[in-house]
Amino acid sequence: KGRASFVHSLIMEHMGEFESKRACSIKAYRTYGMTVKAKLYTDDDTDRYFHVYYKAKKQASERARLEADLDRMEAEMDKIKGREYKLPKRYEHYFKLTYHKDKFYGYEEREDVIERELQLCGYFAIVTSEKMTASEALNLYKSRDISEKLFGSDKTFLGNRSFRVASSQAAEAKIFIQFIALIIRARIYTLLRKRKAEMPGKPNYLSVPSALKELEKIELIRQPNGNYKLDHAVTAT
Repeated sequence: KGRASFVHSLIMEHMGEFESKRACSIKAYRTYGMTVKAKLYTDDDTDRYFHVYYKAKKQASERARLEADLDRMEAEMDKIKGREYKLPKRYEHYFKLTYHKDKFYGYEEREDVIERELQLCGYFAIVTSEKMTASEALNLYKSRDISEKLFGSDKTFLGNRSFRVASSQAAEAKIFIQFIALIIRARIYTLLRKRKAEMPGKPNYLSVPSALKELEKIELIRQPNGNYKLDHAVTAT
């Protein structure tokens, strides 16, 4: 995230250089990005590539979340004034807290901290050792992120919430089949996403469930001579 300590100074340094440049636009994700070569840490012998990104939609949601958090913390602190209470360290990051003999008495906003974090909303970075463009790095990250989310949600669309098997051997077999199914599903998703990027509109049949429903319409029937033929012609979709 843009507020991470090892990238926020780099983002602040290059802020305003790429956020509106069409040459820096990554249209597939409605994101703007640029690449900067720098050291990851002081004693690093290798040059790293910092891909810095800005997304307006992300900025709006992060600012709203941060301001809601600040309002919630202030409301919580107003409730406990004059009481013995030790607030978490997260509160100290955004507020100067006043205590007297273990009693909480008041707070004051750290305006410089809050203003800096508001400025950094909507920014994020990817660091690579290999040389690549900001667009290539984001595409690579998104494809790996999809795989992780896919495995995280396999119980949703593969029935992995409950196994309903009678033995450990059957459970292993079921997990193995689900693993293969996830690979196939990920491949279908990747191909559909590429196809969607090539098309001017966004047809609703290019999601995985919709595509599978379309494929289920393709049926073969066996003829008396033993040959197979399509039951009906393949639709344009």
